[in-house]
Order: sequence, then C-alpha cells, then structure tokens
Amino acid sequence: MTSSVTINKSHIVVAQNASGRNMNVPVYRLTGQQPGPTVYIQSSIHGSEVQGNVVIYQLMQYLKQLQIAGEIILVPNCNPVGTNIKAGEYTLGRFDPVNGTNWNRGYYYDPDRLDEFYHTVQDTDCTATIKAKFRQFWRVAITEKLESAWGLGLAQQLNLKLQLLALDADIVLDLHNGPVSTRHIYIPQYAAKSAGLFNIPHVIFIPNHFAGALDEATFCPWWTLQEKLSAARGTNIDLGVEAMTLEMGSQEVIAFEEGKQDAQSILAYLGQRGVINQCPFEPAVMQRVGVHLSQYKTLFTQWGGMVEYMAKPGQRVAKGQPLARVLNIDELDNEQATFTIYAPCDMIPILHFPSASVLSGTQLYKVFTEYFDITGT
Repeated sequence: MTSSVTINKSHIVVAQNASGRNMNVPVYRLTGQQPGPTVYIQSSIHGSEVQGNVVIYQLMQYLKQLQIAGEIILVPNCNPVGTNIKAGEYTLGRFDPVNGTNWNRGYYYDPDRLDEFYHTVQDTDCTATIKAKFRQFWRVAITEKLESAWGLGLAQQLNLKLQLLALDADIVLDLHNGPVSTRHIYIPQYAAKSAGLFNIPHVIFIPNHFAGALDEATFCPWWTLQEKLSAARGTNIDLGVEAMTLEMGSQEVIAFEEGKQDAQSILAYLGQRGVINQCPFEPAVMQRVGVHLSQYKTLFTQWGGMVEYMAKPGQRVAKGQPLARVLNIDELDNEQATFTIYAPCDMIPILHFPSASVLSGTQLYKVFTEYFDITGT
C-alpha cells in the first residue's frame, strides 16, 4: 500500500538559556489525505524518561507506510532543559532547576473559565460547533496565562507552550517512564473502555479530576463540559476527547526493539479510534490488570541501608512474601546486619527506587493492591 502521509517538520522555542540562546524542540506533523481525528503525542517532559523518544521514532517508521485519517503531531524530547541537566551518570530532569517545581505539573485548567464558556453555549449548537468554539476560547485563556505581566516559572512556560500544541487534539498521549518499572498506563474513569485497546498489562484508573499533569489538563475541561451539557440537554453528549499517560518502562535507558512493540501498541489503539485506516495492528488478547488510583500504594522505608530488590516489577507477590533484603553496614558484626522487607498484602509491584542506596523515607516500591482482571474489555 502506497503511503499518502505528508510530513512537515518545524521547531518551537520552549526556553531560553542564560546566554540568551533559544532552546528549540522539533514538531513533526503527519497529515493524511482523509479527514479524521487529531492526535498529539509527546515524550521526555522529565529528562531521564527517554524511551518515549524511541517509541516516537518507531511510530514514524510505521506511519510513513500507513494510511492516516486526520493528523498526528509528534513532539519528542519536549523538554531539552530537563534532558541536559546531568550530574555524572544521572539526569536530574524531574524538577525545574530554577524554581524546583515538577516539570509535569504546570498545565492550565481553570473551572471558572470553563463555566464562563458553558454559559455561552446555545441549545442549537452542535457538537462540532461547541468543540470549535471551546478550542478557540481555551486557546485565548492559555495564551493570556502565558503572557501574564507577572511572568511565569520556567516549567509552566514550557507546559503552556506544549499545551497550546496539544489543544486541537482529540487524543493526547504523554509518554513517560518510571525509575525501574514495568509498562503501565493511566486512564481516566470515563475512558475506561480504552484500557483494552493498548497492549499494556497494567492499568491505573484515575478520577476525572485535575491534578496538574498534561493528560488531566486535556481531558478535564472536555469531560466537565460534556457532563454539564449532558445534564442540561437530558441526553448523553460525547465530545470525543481522550488523554492518557503511558509509562514506557524504566528511565535512563532506551530499547529499540521494545520501542517497536510500544509503537505497535499505540497504533492498535489509534486503529480502533479511526486514525489509521486498515491498521495492521490489533489490540492483543492478553491479561490486563487494573487498579483504582486510591489502591495504587507507595511503600516508604522506615530505615536506611543498601537494598536488594527481590520482587520484580510486574511480578505478583502474596502477602508475607519477601520484597527486598537490606544490608546495614553499621551492624555488620551482629545479627542486625541484614533484614528482609515483606509484603504487607497481596500486591503487584509496578516500579521501585532506581538505586541500591536508600535513605529513610524513600519511596521504595509503588504497587497495585486490590487489583482486578480487565481482560476482554
């Protein structure tokens, strides 16, 4: 099949360094000849989370040969500031070095402005009209925030520029990584049926609320607006916008072959959403396990020491089974030199701390508890 995809490459300025030089990121727009949804995919908002860049590369290799309906916007390495903050072997790219804020918590959402727009919607407005008007309204609101006379922190400046890029999208996928992690995905409750469309075994269902991240900044206004419209009109209104965070394994590493599988997983989802015509990839028949965000638990340490991680990410662990073994170098001459941490309940570890050297109060593991089977959704 001959590809009909047009690829356009541009750059946007996301920051400026102390020498006054612009820091740019590439934006790739892949456009099909048929109308369809708009998709926005970005990677590496946190500097050490690099696998998403390989996933985007592999996506481009496939998409060049496929039939796209609509447009797919790809933004790899969307945070060059974070990527380039190195300390020896480590990337210190999780927080804005200027203000200390999380790079993924500065996106815009204002429920009062949303309510202001809702009151402008006419009973005769169709879904397409509402979406077009709201996008323009929200674009103005974000731009006003970005151009505030008081200025904004570096992370929020970056976030808002990226959010403007994603504003026209019907589907937003934000690619992340955990410290040492198995693949998992965050999906809002209202889009739960999409859990079975990715080839990702572990799913966290999150509330339809805003907590600062890009996926929430995308779906919260649309979900809230459609809930208001549905209640007012007495019928179900679906504005058709979904956003998810995909965790593509462990940080600080890339794997091209795994990236190919990740790309196929995303393409399977996009095929089901009408973005890829005659998509050669289907959602896999596989075991998928879900958990509500409230049961995605963090195990903190009450001690410090050197740790052997005995429970691997994605491995089911029964209550009382060992999670980790700890070495206390201040007690090597007695029986307290080592001790074992046991699982306080049945769980599935999803990720663990990246280092064997652990301080007290560290997030040692993040785990699924009270999980359930979602195979077949």
